[in-house]
Amino acid sequence: MSQEPLTNENGEVRELTADDMKLFKPTYEVLPPEILAVLPVLDRGTHKVRQKISATVWFDADILEYFRATGQNWQTRINEALREHVVAHQ
Repeated sequence: MSQEPLTNENGEVRELTADDMKLFKPTYEVLPPEILAVLPVLDRGTHKVRQKISATVWFDADILEYFRATGQNWQTRINEALREHVVAHQ
């Protein structure tokens, strides 16, 4: 599929098509973590899980490297590990 440039010679953006939209990647794949961290989370209706609260926490470098190396959603895995610890020590 040949893709037409998004802007013309004057730098004006053309109207996007459905084919253009199919090529878009999710924000978490294209934006740096520093930007993703400050973007608001959109409310997608009633949540079945507890609401999250943003907090600044300092971790040892090796712990952070371990979880980041597990790929996308590494923060969720940290939350799950902490939850397991809380449940085990109640």
